[in-house]
Amino acid sequence: MTDTPSKTSTPDLLDQPYTITDSQIARFAEDGFIKLSKVFDQATLDAYAPTITELAFELNPNKNTDLDQLDTYGKAFIQVTNLWRNSQTVQRFTFSKRLAGIATALLGTKGVRMYHDQALYKESGGGFTPWHADQQYWPLASSLCVTAWVPLHAVPIEMGPLCFARGSHLKNIGRDLEISDDSQILIEQQIKGQKLLEVQEPFALGDVSFHLGWTLHRAGPNTTGQARKVQTVIYIDRDMHLAEPKNQNQRNDWNSWSPSTKVGEVMADELNPVLFEVGV
Repeated sequence: MTDTPSKTSTPDLLDQPYTITDSQIARFAEDGFIKLSKVFDQATLDAYAPTITELAFELNPNKNTDLDQLDTYGKAFIQVTNLWRNSQTVQRFTFSKRLAGIATALLGTKGVRMYHDQALYKESGGGFTPWHADQQYWPLASSLCVTAWVPLHAVPIEMGPLCFARGSHLKNIGRDLEISDDSQILIEQQIKGQKLLEVQEPFALGDVSFHLGWTLHRAGPNTTGQARKVQTVIYIDRDMHLAEPKNQNQRNDWNSWSPSTKVGEVMADELNPVLFEVGV
């Protein structure tokens, strides 16, 4: 694998600032998510997508298993974490100051650290992603965490873009449920019971969404003949402390994503570098 971008825009957009308005920040705080347009252009995505895709398929833990033999979680997507540790090209993309600056503005913090990245590729014929909240898995002392969901191409409804439950980060729904068939059933019942609006829209090329750790979300199946290719980056407050894990998932994530940090300490492990600071 050639570990250099296949193309470059002049200059690419990875470290150029993206303007976030006060109204967008307010809407994000109220809704728990936002989809932003023209975060990246075709040239920037073309420069990095081939390497991300090659690694995602190469490191897919289920690559030797037929799709119909997997459970609901396995059918939902190919999931490969911390690709940035395997490639300088992916690291450059994942460490984008443009993305990290948006995350900082949305959270209203002094800066953000990397928690981890994930390639989430939904194969052709891949199943639905059940309702869930990401922070069920994360031993974090506050809710100042956000995921950037970065499609590497346009994503029509038929490919399974994210669907969010508006305002669900303000509700105590499904916070003890890991992603599963059960989470799909139980969370869906509560979303309907509390009359939360489900928001699912196609993503144009260059669109990127951001959602909080407690924002409930799902995705439909991919009924097209092409894989849905998405790279995600999870950011935490620069000053985030490690919380005592509440379940085995959180203990596993502690060991995986911030292993040198002790409970109560700032999560300053080498796997959690600061990616953006205000004024720096």
